Amino acid sequence: MAGAGIKAIKTRMNSVESTKQITKAMELVASSKLRKAKDKAESTRPYFSTLYDSVKDIAQNTRGVKDDFLKQREVKNKCYIVVAGDRGLAGGYNSNVLKSTVAHMDNKQEKVITIGKKANEFFSKRGYDVVNSMPSVEDCGYNESLEVAQSAMDLYKKGEVDEVYMVYTKFLSPLVQEVKLVKVLPLVFDNNETIKDTKKEDSVRKPRVQYLPSAEAVLSYIIPKYVSGTVYGGVIESFASEQGARRTAMESATDNANEMLSKLELSYNRARQSAVTQEITEIVGGVEALK
Repeated sequence: MAGAGIKAIKTRMNSVESTKQITKAMELVASSKLRKAKDKAESTRPYFSTLYDSVKDIAQNTRGVKDDFLKQREVKNKCYIVVAGDRGLAGGYNSNVLKSTVAHMDNKQEKVITIGKKANEFFSKRGYDVVNSMPSVEDCGYNESLEVAQSAMDLYKKGEVDEVYMVYTKFLSPLVQEVKLVKVLPLVFDNNETIKDTKKEDSVRKPRVQYLPSAEAVLSYIIPKYVSGTVYGGVIESFASEQGARRTAMESATDNANEMLSKLELSYNRARQSAVTQEITEIVGGVEALK
C-alpha cells in the first residue's frame, strides 16, 4: 500500500512539473510580447489624441458645420466593435470584455464586428449578427483597422445602425487593465468643457482658424481617419492588455505549481519514511519470529 501511495505522489509531482514548465514558458513569451506592445501603445497615443482634438475643435468652434457623422438621431439599432483575445489563459481578460459588451446591449440583436478569435466565437455561437470579423488581434494592423472602421461607417451611413460603440481594454500597467466602452459614432463632444478661470480665458483662448476649402470638407476627410485611428488604437491597447493579463495569470500559475510541488515533495518524503519504517518493523518482526 505504501509503495502505491509513493508512486501516485511521484506521478502527481511529474504532472505538476510538466504544467509548471508550460506556464513558465508562456509567461516568458507574454513578457517578451508585452514589452513591444507597451512601447507601441505609448508611442501611438499622441497621434490619436491629436486626431480627437482636431475633430473636436472643428465641430465645436466652427459655426454651422454639418456632417452625417455629427447628427444625433433616434437610436433603433447599434453596432459594437469588440476586441477580445486570440487565445485564453489570460485570467479574466476575455470574459470582462464580453460581459461588458452584453451588459450594454438592449437585446435587440445588435450588429457586431469582432476582432480576435475569442470575440468571434462568443458572438457567433450565441446567434448575434456578426457583420465583419478579424480573426487575430496580433495581426490586425492599420489597414485591417481601416476595413473594420469602414464597415461600421457604411452601416451608419445606410441607416442600418444609429450608434457605433467600441469595446476594448485599455492598458494602464502590466498589472492593471481596464475595459473601455466608447461611442465612436455619432461623434459627441462635451460642449460644457470651458475654462474655469475666466480671468485667464482671454489669454489662453485659441485664435480663430479658417479651414479651406471648408470646415465640412476638412471634417469629411479627417473623420474617417479619426474613426479608423480609434479602432487601431483600441486594438493596440487591447493587445498590450492581453499580454499583461496573460503574463500575470501565468506567473500566478507558476507560483501555485511551485507551492504544490513543495507540498507534494513533503508528502513524498513522509510516505518514503513511513515505507522504510514499515520495512524495518517487518524485518525486526521476522527476526523475532525465528528466535
